[in-house]
Amino acid sequence: MKELLEYEELERKRYEINLKHLSNGVKFIDLKAAYIDERVIIGKGTIVYPGVILEGTTQIGEACIIGQNSRIVNSEVGDSSEIQSSVILESKVGNNTSVGPFAYLRPGSRLGDHVKVGDFVEVKNSSIGNGSKASHLTYVGDSDIGEDVNLGCGVVFVNYDGKNKHRSVVKDGSFVGCNVNIVSPVVVEEGAYIAAGTTVTHDVPKGALCVGRAKEKNIEGWVARRGLISKKK
Repeated sequence: MKELLEYEELERKRYEINLKHLSNGVKFIDLKAAYIDERVIIGKGTIVYPGVILEGTTQIGEACIIGQNSRIVNSEVGDSSEIQSSVILESKVGNNTSVGPFAYLRPGSRLGDHVKVGDFVEVKNSSIGNGSKASHLTYVGDSDIGEDVNLGCGVVFVNYDGKNKHRSVVKDGSFVGCNVNIVSPVVVEEGAYIAAGTTVTHDVPKGALCVGRAKEKNIEGWVARRGLISKKK
């Protein structure tokens, strides 16, 4: 009985917190399905979806969308930004920025304005400048990404050598193709292009194209000679 009374008291306090935000212009899809700490600040016009958890000293700007099942802890989100089904821990998100779905911002991450961090992107202790995007399936660790940079699908910043963490820099206007490994520490200068499938181990000059692939080779008839073609019955 004691546990039930304690639970009812917690639920009452949680509901009162949500009512306070509602009276300040925050919109809830389901008022009873959001979990918000007392110290959290939410701007007017922000929409909070079911299953959202906002913890600690989190601050959410005005006119944001905090999508279902997102968890934000001790972080800042600017105005008019959208967080979809993602986790943000001790990080900062700028204005008009999109995160998720299923993105993970680990502590020390800083996203600028008009940034896109898409599905299954992980950012750790890194900065991403205004207008840059990592749309999907990318890991940015211990690195600084400039403005208007494109990180393609499958880009990995290889920041750990087994003993120490290293930091890389990708400067403004650069383009990093799909399935690129950036082995830190390296610097990619302004406006450089890195071809898909490249492993970068040295600095890339301004405006250069970096290609680090093995030369493609086709061995004709190899499959048949190995007997790997199944016979249809």
